[in-house]
Amino acid sequence: MGKDDRNTLCRQIVEGVGDAVIFADRDGIIRLWNRAAEGIFGYTEKEAIGQSLDLIIPERQRELHWKGYGKAMLDGVTKYGSETLSVPAVTKDGERISIEFTINLLRDGNGKVLGPVAVVRDVTAKWVREKELRLRLAFLEAGQTTL
Repeated sequence: MGKDDRNTLCRQIVEGVGDAVIFADRDGIIRLWNRAAEGIFGYTEKEAIGQSLDLIIPERQRELHWKGYGKAMLDGVTKYGSETLSVPAVTKDGERISIEFTINLLRDGNGKVLGPVAVVRDVTAKWVREKELRLRLAFLEAGQTTL
């Protein structure tokens, strides 16, 4: 397989997967946004590219996010390559959703961190079901039979 064929294959994979694939540079500017990201967050690729990740980060979480982001860019280390991170996010229409994602830090030929690529999944429905189950369990443990 030639380099052009490999590049085409990689692009097709990124565009075709069901999970969002988002790459941001060291400054947190979105540089890659696939179709699944459009479906999850509501922004088209054209709307998202060149924007800050603040586009999808709820305002209350931004300070903590950027603190961790800056540390990862400086240290070149993230624990979320193998661990899944669960956080709230916000869509174009302002809806809060729950997402899970992993991160891989991409590097240039000299090993310098270019930025993180995140593989993101919307788990809002799962989170709502689990919340309902926890509530139901709490009622049952309290001896109540109706909600």
